[in-house]
Amino acid sequence: MEKNVTGMDELLAGYAAGTLTYPAQALVAAHLELSDRNRGYVASLETLAGVGLEAMDPVGLTDRDGALSSIFNADPADLNDNEPLFLELASEGAPVPSSLQAIIGKSMTSLPWKTLLPGVKECKFGEIDGCDASLLWVRAGRAMPSHTHHGTELTLVLQGGFKDQDGHYETGDLAFADGDVDHKPIADEGEDCICFAVTAGRLQLTGPVGRWFAPFMR
Repeated sequence: MEKNVTGMDELLAGYAAGTLTYPAQALVAAHLELSDRNRGYVASLETLAGVGLEAMDPVGLTDRDGALSSIFNADPADLNDNEPLFLELASEGAPVPSSLQAIIGKSMTSLPWKTLLPGVKECKFGEIDGCDASLLWVRAGRAMPSHTHHGTELTLVLQGGFKDQDGHYETGDLAFADGDVDHKPIADEGEDCICFAVTAGRLQLTGPVGRWFAPFMR
């Protein structure tokens, strides 16, 4: 459930235009795989972008023969856009959307998870295209420390769900947060919550418990 409508609209428009950073582009693509909430809106934006391209003056194609050759000689499997949304069996762990495969891999079970604080694990993928990409694994019922952001944070729920003062987010939902948001996400009871997060700018812990843990979270 997306609450920041303006920020979300800008994010989806950036995705349709192809102007987002690579991790953010992959995160939104995975959101569209997991949820039909914004598929129609994004399709409309892409249609508008196509109309704009049609109105532009044509530009000559360089190496036309080479481009056609690469298409016709491609493996048919690479041209199949009917691949299953998930490339991992649920019994092996949380499914990995195909859009995130290049960052996460096909399985989460062998990732180098590190304990961030009691009940919370993190797997960092480092800085990619100017953003930090990571996975967060929060034990059912556990809360993250209260925090705000010096920049933006995009969070996609891959398994389970969580809630904060802005609402409840389930598998496939995308949450947008920036410096105007100070929140304390709490994982749903009954199932661990796994999220893929893309952040631009540093996170700032705000609550008393969070400030105590801050030196250990750097």
